[in-house]
Amino acid sequence: MRTNRMIEAISPGAAFSAVPAPRRRWVSRTRSRLGALDRRLFAAVARADWPAGDRVLPALSRAADNSLLWAGFAAGLAVSGRRRLRRAATRGLLAVSLASPLVNLATKQAFGRRRPSGVELPLARLLAMPTSTSFPSGHSASAAAFATAVAMEAPPRVAVPVALVAAAVCFSRIYTGVHYPGDVLAGAGIGVATGLLTRRLWPDAAEAGRARAAATAPLLDLDPHGAGVVAVINPSSAETAQTADALRAGLPAADIVTPGPDADIAAVMREAAGRATVLAVAGGDGSASRAAAAALEHGRPLLVVPAGTFDHFARTLGIETPQEAVAAYRSGQAVTVDVGEAAGRVFLNNAGLGLYPALVDRREAREHRIGKWPALLWALGELLAGGARPVEVEVDGTPYRAWLLFVGNCRYDVRGAAPTRRARLEDGVLDIRLLAAAGRLPRLRAFTSVIGGRLGLSRHYHQWKADNLHVTTPSGKVRLACDGETFTAGGPVTFIKRPRALAVLRDIG
Repeated sequence: MRTNRMIEAISPGAAFSAVPAPRRRWVSRTRSRLGALDRRLFAAVARADWPAGDRVLPALSRAADNSLLWAGFAAGLAVSGRRRLRRAATRGLLAVSLASPLVNLATKQAFGRRRPSGVELPLARLLAMPTSTSFPSGHSASAAAFATAVAMEAPPRVAVPVALVAAAVCFSRIYTGVHYPGDVLAGAGIGVATGLLTRRLWPDAAEAGRARAAATAPLLDLDPHGAGVVAVINPSSAETAQTADALRAGLPAADIVTPGPDADIAAVMREAAGRATVLAVAGGDGSASRAAAAALEHGRPLLVVPAGTFDHFARTLGIETPQEAVAAYRSGQAVTVDVGEAAGRVFLNNAGLGLYPALVDRREAREHRIGKWPALLWALGELLAGGARPVEVEVDGTPYRAWLLFVGNCRYDVRGAAPTRRARLEDGVLDIRLLAAAGRLPRLRAFTSVIGGRLGLSRHYHQWKADNLHVTTPSGKVRLACDGETFTAGGPVTFIKRPRALAVLRDIG
């Protein structure tokens, strides 16, 4: 019921009824003219006589069902062995995983446009008519999202053919009679926007590895074969076996530890750090922050091996693959970076409360059944439909009703409530951003501000820097997320900064 109310609230009919009468008439006439133009263009395509198109385009359109065509492209890019192409594959699938549900589960529900009639088309072209509404085109959104994302990473000789295939898929949806041209244009526009949006979630290659850290000298005297390295591999990583093989090949003398699924990862990290010369961790950002805490406790340098979904910290260091982690170890170069703490829990990227832990909790409740990305989108839908509530907090003595409190380890470059890029890893400050709730800041706009940036929310968006922060709630308990892992802290929560506390291996040559 709440989902239906949300859809009605953002539907064109609800918004149209609030428009003054003269403007409503102008909008109605404009809509009528655009609809007529759309139908004339569709009829022109229907009359086209193109035997080659009759053979190719229906098959191409079917190949793009359920994004299988883009999954195949991504697989080809991933197995190429080239870093840029692997990144292109990952970003492309990320874009599709965002665009497809956005169109098919949200936008189509807000528009009830009927599919075009295929009576004017030759039988050779016709596809089985989908049961969903026509506007916008989901196939076009996925195609444009994948092509846009690939173009952000891949060289032109790869990006251009992908873009041409994506354009052909978009045209095939008109040619086979399942969409009007306007549906395709709208879907493609959403896809392009979604492809660009992935930069908010995952910086592109040109931005990775640029963050400044404090260099230490002299070079560490490390065994080139990895003797003294204890590497803990997160067993829940999707690439556990491949990561272990890469580390064994690059550092054959290293001790590789793969805990069981029910193991206490923090305890495993502490035990490994106690007997290591260098503590290595392979996993996502949550695993890296757990290892950082153990490395700090035992005074060991940390080697971060990317094996998670985003690996923000590793990529900020310029480490994108296990092979690059091995190269960082062999360089013997260590740099010191800041760490943050929230209620005694170490974080390397950021911590927060409000929407951040709520989203993580809901995603984790379903990701084992349906996968991480579908679970994330499901969680977003639940929160948008009414599952999100502002939290009552007192921040350094000032009360707020807040959608989100973001606390970053070092200053982030991009404005907004959920930034991802940093220029430094040792500036001594916490980057604090608070999105307050108010009568004029509804749930939908709060979510778009978190995903897309500040969006002019100056009266409700607050940003400042400090080296500590104190947070309390009326209940005395605070639900927090640190580097993608959630927990509940009791009593007042203190966020503190530990400048240049952690030594990490990084190839700075």
